[in-house]
Amino acid sequence: MTGRERFNNALARKQIDRPAFDFWAEDCSIERLFEYLGHRDLDLFLDEMEIDIRGTNAITPPETHIGNGVYQNYWGERYIYRDLKWGKMRDDVPGALSDAKTFDDIKNFCWPNNDALDYSKLAAECRDIQNKGCAVRYGSADVWQRPALVRGMENALLDMYANPDWMHYMSRLFTDFYIEDYTRAWEESNGSIDLFVIYSDLGSQNGPLISIDMFRKFVAPYLSELVSVIHSFGAKALFHSCGDISSFIPDIIDVGVDVLDPIQPVNSNMNPENLARYKDALCFHGGLDVQKLLPTARFDEIRTQAHRYSNLLGPAYILGPTHYFQPDIPPENIVAVYQAFK
Repeated sequence: MTGRERFNNALARKQIDRPAFDFWAEDCSIERLFEYLGHRDLDLFLDEMEIDIRGTNAITPPETHIGNGVYQNYWGERYIYRDLKWGKMRDDVPGALSDAKTFDDIKNFCWPNNDALDYSKLAAECRDIQNKGCAVRYGSADVWQRPALVRGMENALLDMYANPDWMHYMSRLFTDFYIEDYTRAWEESNGSIDLFVIYSDLGSQNGPLISIDMFRKFVAPYLSELVSVIHSFGAKALFHSCGDISSFIPDIIDVGVDVLDPIQPVNSNMNPENLARYKDALCFHGGLDVQKLLPTARFDEIRTQAHRYSNLLGPAYILGPTHYFQPDIPPENIVAVYQAFK
């Protein structure tokens, strides 16, 4: 089977020769992997591992250094970088609107325009992915978490109660931006994107960050709108949220999400044994734990866990890590993830 056939079968819950493979990694993790491989050709590695889904994106505006080691991206998220042996890792700090005192401060911020994104290489990149027989994954949309980072997470959580119009205004801006982004990407790629990604981290290690009522007010309406646009193209929607989001899964299904990532096994609620009840309504993506399993496991342990997810979730499972591969994961264990089915 080709990679795209595996992807389509997973989404349709049809017979499959093995799970579809996807690859997500931090930049410094890729640098460590290159050191291990002895070359710097990521495409060659993905080909050798038979990765079925390949990602692409528009080119976004460069970040700016605003002083004291703090950087800001085009949305107004702010962060510092930690220096590691293989590169830099981002740590978020309160965003550009963390000191906003009025609604006008929110509305008068210099929000980005879609014209700032560069799609000039997208068609060629999608064509190269398709020529390999792989499914095309695009995007990094967000409808809640990134607005919260711009506002400052604590402020955002308080605003949901004290200043709900502020949060709705920002989520509306982000949703409209990514509807336009995904529409342009679909047109520029000549309709060749199979899977669009939406991020919004809603869970902690122990449970959700917000109540189900707040989810239904501030996340679900915008998520539903973006998913509907994706479906209008004939493509599929992946929703990413770390942590325990088990209480949100019925609502996530109701708004039309096709693929749930990264099914992080932070507690029994997120174990595949409990998620399997949803496998007729959702395709699951990820599962292999980047916190405890992959940094220290032997090959046979990784293989056992990979087959556990595949056996319990059946065709409705796409193999990958729970979030991006982190730099503390030995490269041989990244390789082991994909060798588990060879």
